[in-house]
Amino acid sequence: MNNRFHNKVALVTGAAQGIGRAVSWRLKAEGALLVAVDRSELVHELAGDQVLTLTADLERHDDCARVMAQAVEAFGRLDILVNNVGGTIWAKPFEHYTTEQIEAEVRRSLFPTLWCCHSALPYMLERGQGAIVNVSSIATRGVNRVPYGAAKGGVNALTACLAFETAGRGIRVNATAPGGTEAPPRRIPRNAAQQDAQEQRWYQQIVEQTVSSSLMKRYGSLDEQVGAILFLASDEASYITGVTLPVGGGDLG
Repeated sequence: MNNRFHNKVALVTGAAQGIGRAVSWRLKAEGALLVAVDRSELVHELAGDQVLTLTADLERHDDCARVMAQAVEAFGRLDILVNNVGGTIWAKPFEHYTTEQIEAEVRRSLFPTLWCCHSALPYMLERGQGAIVNVSSIATRGVNRVPYGAAKGGVNALTACLAFETAGRGIRVNATAPGGTEAPPRRIPRNAAQQDAQEQRWYQQIVEQTVSSSLMKRYGSLDEQVGAILFLASDEASYITGVTLPVGGGDLG
């Protein structure tokens, strides 16, 4: 591991599992002062030297504001924000969603990124520097996830617009759009309800479409997703802003 994040203060949301956990480990290994945030108590497994672990419901603006303030109180500043919270809760054709489910999907996959950007920005602007990486998805073009895709389309628009507003003030804002990613089974599922046979078939359609849309005809690894996120967060990407980078084996979303 190199030391490209030495003494940088990096906050990662959705850090307890999956991509967020892998990003957190890599940031720590590369020298960052880490703030790991999740709604699950599992996030405290990341606790250690130069690591602050916090639980929060990032669908709430008050909680987002609180964790940003705690990060700055602990480490004096905020250099990097990785907005990783989000993920499909239900998988089915759009006409089968209830209105409550549609709203829940948007709350889960758009508002944590929106609120965290809003809450972190004053600290970055005060110092005239910062890097934000939002984790979007290639599901903005896909089957059986219309509300989730709409939320991630909002993340892409947020990324572009916020980059326009803040580039002249020292802030870079980018996003990655992961494709299908092989990861360990979630210890806390996004949807605890048991899938029936029809719901399993609808989910299988997502898997088949994801693989077929990828030029490489496979899912990616956690390391392949983490590498793109950390590149955009690092000084190596100092002349890149307003970009959503697809990481889906050639599927552009």
